[in-house]
Amino acid sequence: MPAGLLLWNAWLVIHGSDSTDLGVDPIRGLEIRTGLWTLRFLAITLAVTPVRQLTNLGALAKYRRMLGLFTFFYACLHVSMWVGVDWFFDWHAMGGEIVKHKYILAGMTTFLLLAPLALTSTKGWVRRLGGRRWTVLHRLVYLAAITGTVHYLWAVKKDTLFPLTYLATFLLLLGYRAVQLLRRRGARARVADGGRAERARGATAH
Repeated sequence: MPAGLLLWNAWLVIHGSDSTDLGVDPIRGLEIRTGLWTLRFLAITLAVTPVRQLTNLGALAKYRRMLGLFTFFYACLHVSMWVGVDWFFDWHAMGGEIVKHKYILAGMTTFLLLAPLALTSTKGWVRRLGGRRWTVLHRLVYLAAITGTVHYLWAVKKDTLFPLTYLATFLLLLGYRAVQLLRRRGARARVADGGRAERARGATAH
């Protein structure tokens, strides 16, 4: 877990120390690292379902909520570094930056998409919302994966290898889900067609 090291580096940066491994711009370094760990945990979270299904390791499902909360934790660190350390809670200036720079807008959109997922991740919220509505709400994670990668891609501007790698990873994970969804719909359609054919044969027999 890199959280302790990141927080220690943040403490050093806040107190003006140069003894960090964050490069010439330590604040920027912290923002990049917390953002990367957000995307990494988001990818790991989305990988739980396909890995579980492909390997028949059903026990992996119990770690999905924890991994999702790790994702939001690092997203909070990422946003906190930008808000508190980079801009010192200058809300007016930050509002201008969000409007001016589309990569910041994409990042804030990602954070706002992840927030309700973290807040409603408990079993109590599943009961309050109902399983169907809870499932629909938590599909926002797919959109967050795309907006988060777009945020990274727009932020780096030139060195796009790593952002495109994350984008390919997320598209692969989402593509797997799309294929599984189409298969389930096809199976249900075949069952429904079989039922209708059976009823038609029964009606003809009478």
